[in-house]
Amino acid sequence: MSKFVTIVGGAAGLLAFVAIVIGVVWFCKSQCKTLSNRNSETGSSDPSAPTEWNRAGGPSSAAGQPTLGPHGARQFTMEELEQATKQFSESNLIGFGSFGPVYKGLLRDTVVAIKRRPGAPRQEFVAEVLYLSEIRHRNLVTLLGYCQDSGSQMLVFEYVPNGSICNHLYDIRQESSTKLEFKQRLSIALGAAKGLCHLHSLNPPLEHKNFKSANVLVDENFIAKVADAGISKLLEKIEEAGPSHASRVNAFEDPEVGISGTFTEVSDVYSFGVFLLELITGQRATHIDSLGSEESFIQWVCILPFWFFFKENLLSLER
Repeated sequence: MSKFVTIVGGAAGLLAFVAIVIGVVWFCKSQCKTLSNRNSETGSSDPSAPTEWNRAGGPSSAAGQPTLGPHGARQFTMEELEQATKQFSESNLIGFGSFGPVYKGLLRDTVVAIKRRPGAPRQEFVAEVLYLSEIRHRNLVTLLGYCQDSGSQMLVFEYVPNGSICNHLYDIRQESSTKLEFKQRLSIALGAAKGLCHLHSLNPPLEHKNFKSANVLVDENFIAKVADAGISKLLEKIEEAGPSHASRVNAFEDPEVGISGTFTEVSDVYSFGVFLLELITGQRATHIDSLGSEESFIQWVCILPFWFFFKENLLSLER
């Protein structure tokens, strides 16, 4: 009898899991349609950081101080960024991304995230940064400015204190991690969907091209902010040899991209689906590799709930 109850419970759990996924996707889709008919939502959960440097009457541009760019992106000096990061000290290094190492810095009493990569000064870099800095949304990490100096290209972003969602899903051993309640996960899913939808609602639409859990950050109130929006496009424009992609398997990448070599909005939606699965299960999507290359993503989705169920209830099944 206990086995029967356990199996029925597992089947019910699977149905609930599928219903939740469908419900969240449907809700996010409806939100995307609504957002596409509205003006863009601007601002941040911490609006002081982006607006302080980008309002019309911004900081004084006295001698020796860089001025605002024509579209609000500020051009910082190397001296400013070195001072902010203690000469790009290892103690200020907080991660690595597609653009290079990321440093935490303090600029004018405002905490920022500074991304750095080797590269000669290029006008295409400045033009793209100015465009990306205009994209403002509550669920997107704001690009504040840039620097090209001493053989480096740098991007300055608002700092999102609670870091990547990965820290709170499967890297729970970190001291800074917080266990997410299910309601929080749904809120984060909706916030990430809104940020992605805003990119797709632009004219022309901007595909993220590298949407994944590591690029969904959460602020002090656990509001989701999509990071690295437009960075793949930026790298494509400034890398003479074309964008460099790691040879490892990317579980978030739409298989159609590998066939056609073209990213679309649908490719971002596929990546969002993988992110949603990670968010709900709390497991890495790379576990798909254990099923073998012949298995489809849909098969993985169907098998995974059963796997978790039997793993959690193994002792009761053996009784």
